[in-house]
Amino acid sequence: MTKKVLIAEDYADTRTMMRYLLQHFGYEVLEAADGQEAVDKTRENEPDLILMDISMPVMDGLTATQLIRKLDGMGKIPIIAVTAYGKSYYRQAIEAGCDDLINKPLDFDNLQPILEQYLS
Repeated sequence: MTKKVLIAEDYADTRTMMRYLLQHFGYEVLEAADGQEAVDKTRENEPDLILMDISMPVMDGLTATQLIRKLDGMGKIPIIAVTAYGKSYYRQAIEAGCDDLINKPLDFDNLQPILEQYLS
């Protein structure tokens, strides 16, 4: 069965690039343009993993992560924080409920092993 990955990212061009890469890796891709949409799509689609941008409109990624962790049956979904702010947000991301943090711009050579680690 194909694994579903939700990309929560407010920049459409970044979502498009990430979607292309994830589809190339063989994953089904869902997209959300803000934190509230990420919560809604998680509730509706139960993704296998979420790539969560930290800074988004409507609702930031850390708040969205906290809400997703409270959804029935969704508490174990791996959530990887994605940020341009660097590792300085690592502690905040983990405290919010993220499992890991990766930096933007994404290092695509390292993305696939991270996905495989959490989706195996």
